[in-house]
Amino acid sequence: MSGSWQLAWQAVVGHPLFWLGVTLGAYQLGLALYEKSRLAIFHPVLVSVPIVVAVLWSLDVDFAGYRAAVMPLLILLGPATVALAIPLYLNLRRIRQFFWPVLLTLAFGGLFATVSTLLIAWLLGADNMILMTLAPKSVTSPIAMLVAEQIGGVAALAAVFVMFTGVLGAVFGPWLLQVCGISHPAARGMALGMIAHAVGTSRALEEGEETGAFSALAMSLMGMATALLLPLGVALWAML
Repeated sequence: MSGSWQLAWQAVVGHPLFWLGVTLGAYQLGLALYEKSRLAIFHPVLVSVPIVVAVLWSLDVDFAGYRAAVMPLLILLGPATVALAIPLYLNLRRIRQFFWPVLLTLAFGGLFATVSTLLIAWLLGADNMILMTLAPKSVTSPIAMLVAEQIGGVAALAAVFVMFTGVLGAVFGPWLLQVCGISHPAARGMALGMIAHAVGTSRALEEGEETGAFSALAMSLMGMATALLLPLGVALWAML
């Protein structure tokens, strides 16, 4: 009987729907805690990731198997990101009013986010591989992984840095903006989208449609600028 139960359990764990259920269930638990408490420490991503990791570890399942099982969710990331164009369209007139401030914020803020990260990591003794992996940490995972590979980093580790950046930005970003006296929806949205990418944008949407629109704009522009300019900047630096 024990052998039959073991075979049945292995069949359940090996089924792709099992890991889809674990992932969605962990996220729903985090979402319920966050909506009830409104505490940043219970952000759905911050809660669901340790739960999924603990389940994977306890069942001795490697990441490759888990990734294959939840591939439908990964495929849906693209349409979910594109859907952020909706608040952009609804606030297009407002965005046009801040055209030059948006460009200046992107130029100076994006440059500072990248250079300061590299400088701090270099001062702490990080080698070139880690530096190149950290460089695209403020953009969405698909872009960060591709850029990291192009400039000599590790794609899988870049995804981890992106996750930590997004979660920490969403958790502490609004508080830091409040401490600094920044209350304008456009400014808050630009800051959250530029630094914490999609996770920050989801947090910005909680504050309002305008904040979410500028966050989605900043996330998109930061991603494009990083994909185009970071490899070029690294190549020029290597020539010096």
